[in-house]
Amino acid sequence: MASTNSDRTVDRRGSCDELLVDCRLRAATELFTHTWDPVVLVGLRTGPRRRSELLEAVGGLSDKVLTETLRRLLANGLVERHSYPAAPPRVEYRLSPLGTSLVNGPMRELGRWILEHGDELLEAQERATVPAAIGAAQSAE
Repeated sequence: MASTNSDRTVDRRGSCDELLVDCRLRAATELFTHTWDPVVLVGLRTGPRRRSELLEAVGGLSDKVLTETLRRLLANGLVERHSYPAAPPRVEYRLSPLGTSLVNGPMRELGRWILEHGDELLEAQERATVPAAIGAAQSAE
């Protein structure tokens, strides 16, 4: 086990012993805290797309939210932006090698997991909300 600095302890594989602010695990899980980030990544899995194609493929998000999402994905190195000289200007977005590894690796495994356990997850969430709704109704009386 190697200590990189006093703020975090990292083992040889880069895993954090403690969940600290600058932990790599935390950085990776933050990729999924924004609802549309994984959706847009999957929308780019088939190849480069223009903004209008992404909006149509993903559906349900506004142009403003797509802009914010693309900026975040670009800043994280998961998406690349390519401009082509044309009139009107043409811009395409595609997965970077890092983004491809995320989509084809952990996100694919998460998809497999949700196919196997999705019903259990939804049932547990439903069980958790029913008592809360009953408690709220009783306290309102």
